[in-house]
Amino acid sequence: HYVDSGVLHCIVYTFLFYAGSNVGWGDLYDFGIIYDTFPGSVAFLNIFGMVFCMFLTIKGIHFPSTQDCGSSGSFVKDYLWGTELYPRIGGLDLKRFINCRFSMTYWQLAGLSFCYRSYTLHGDTMDWGLFFSALSQYLYLVKFFLWEMGYMRSIDIIVDRAGFEIQWGCLVWVPSVYTLHSRFLVQYPSGLSFGMAAAIFALSMTGVVLNYLADRERDVFRATNGQCKVWGQTPKFIKAEYTIIDRKTGLKSTKTSLLLASGFWGVARHFQYFFELMAAWSWCLLANPMVNGVIPLFYAAFLTSLLIDRAKRDSEKCHLKYGKYYEEYCKLVPYKILPGIY
Repeated sequence: HYVDSGVLHCIVYTFLFYAGSNVGWGDLYDFGIIYDTFPGSVAFLNIFGMVFCMFLTIKGIHFPSTQDCGSSGSFVKDYLWGTELYPRIGGLDLKRFINCRFSMTYWQLAGLSFCYRSYTLHGDTMDWGLFFSALSQYLYLVKFFLWEMGYMRSIDIIVDRAGFEIQWGCLVWVPSVYTLHSRFLVQYPSGLSFGMAAAIFALSMTGVVLNYLADRERDVFRATNGQCKVWGQTPKFIKAEYTIIDRKTGLKSTKTSLLLASGFWGVARHFQYFFELMAAWSWCLLANPMVNGVIPLFYAAFLTSLLIDRAKRDSEKCHLKYGKYYEEYCKLVPYKILPGIY
């Protein structure tokens, strides 16, 4: 059972991190602690992640929490892709906790910590590129926690099992790669002026806001069962039927979904990914690659590849699930992410 407490989680952990630091009231640690302890933290998470994924592999085969579990027959495949969709210990959903709460919170707070460490290392001088990058990423993750219920319906949660690919990725890859452009700036300041950095920040926030509005548009459409206006007009959609099989009884039943083909979702099937990439490339541009080289661009390049693959996988999944209805939908919305390109 999922409790929609993402925003509360975001507020509480931001407050606790601030309050316990030297810039708050606790003075228990320096606010730059995430930067200072980064190498050791990632080394620990790497070892823990590999051992943890071994535990998940064995648990899914011998002590599963749900019926969506089992072995592929290959230990390597089981370890990499998982043996259980929703592993639990007690009441804690391990995959959702790591995917949503741990990795996203680390990323969110890391930017603030890196910005503070840059400020103290460079004679109390603010690097506006890092400042606006950290601020934009923080607000993007506020948006994530606000929309966390929507993430519960993503491929990461409802399709991908809890194996090395996802769990190690959220424990190690997200803290390492998703913060790379910000961490890089601590040692190599962007040198951007306030005005230039603010302009790129505005571009990033345009992406963040439009990404949220696209997701929100579909959520409202689903919640009202299509009885709403999209961009001021009655929405176009496909009423798609699909069959599910009860794992206990083996009985089949037919259900329906509404596939929205208006608004953002009429432009491309995953137009929201374009806005997410707009934000990601803006964050990396705030690291001033003209001066600092291509390394800070790695996160944006990786995310571009990831989202292209995810759109492809989602299309394949929907073709299998909806069949002819999805083919009809694709005729209305032929492009996956960006019209005329992909």
